Amino acid sequence: MNFTVIIPARFGSTRFPGKPLADIDGKPMLLHVIDRAKESGATRIIVATDDDRIRLVAESVCEACMTSTEHTSGTERLAEVIASLNIEDDEVIINVQGDEPFVPATNIRQVAENLVSQQPAIATLACAIDAPEDVTNPNCVKVVLAENGNALYFSRAIIPFLRGTDYTNKQSINTAPYLRHIGLYGYTAGYIKQYVSYPATELEQLESLEQLRALWYNDVVHVAIAKEPPPAGIDTPEDLTRLMQVLQTKKHKKEM
Repeated sequence: MNFTVIIPARFGSTRFPGKPLADIDGKPMLLHVIDRAKESGATRIIVATDDDRIRLVAESVCEACMTSTEHTSGTERLAEVIASLNIEDDEVIINVQGDEPFVPATNIRQVAENLVSQQPAIATLACAIDAPEDVTNPNCVKVVLAENGNALYFSRAIIPFLRGTDYTNKQSINTAPYLRHIGLYGYTAGYIKQYVSYPATELEQLESLEQLRALWYNDVVHVAIAKEPPPAGIDTPEDLTRLMQVLQTKKHKKEM
C-alpha cells in the first residue's frame, strides 16, 4: 500500500533543545527515525521542520519542508506541509514524531493498514502498561477504549480509576486495566485539513493532548494494540540516557 510518513521535528524543545539532532550511536536521532520510516515501506518520507540545521540533516536522506515557528502542534505543522506540497486529500499520512528513534517500523505500517481497513478519522496505537509507576506518571498518556477499539478518552490522569486502590503505594497498583497511548497517528491529508479548521478546545488545552480535539468534535479515533510495543518517548536528556542504558542491557543479555 502507498502511504506518506511526515516527521515533525522542531529544534526549540523547552526540556530538550535540539532533540532531533541528539547523537545516538554516532548519528542524529532524526536519522534513526527516518530509518524506521524507510523500513516500514513508506512511499514517501518528509521531515517538517522550522530549523535549517534539522533541514540540512534531513535532506541528506529524504525530503524536507520548512514550516512556521508559530505552530502549536505537530498536526498543524503537517497541514502546512500538505498545503505547501499540494498533497492530495486521499493520501494516507502517518505522523511519526521526530523524537521516536526506536519506534518499530512494524507499528508505522500497522497504523497505515488500520486507517485503510477501519476507516476512522484517525488511527493510532496503544500498548499495555506493565510498570506501576507509569500508571501515575502524567507523561505516560493513558487511553480508555470502547468495545470496538474506538477511543473513549485520553488523559494524563489515572484512567480508569480503580476504586479502593492506594495509588500512593506503587507496588499495590494492578496495571492490567491500563493502556499507554503510542504517539503514532494515521489520517488522510483531507482530514488533517479538517482537523486544523476546528477551533481549539478547552479539553486539549487542559490536558495538552491534541487528539482530544478530534474526540470533542465527535470524530472517530481508532486505537489498535501495537504489534510491537515501543520504548517510552524521549522528553529530556535524562530520558535518552536512561533509554540507552536499558537498550544496552537488553543487547548484552541477548549476547550472553
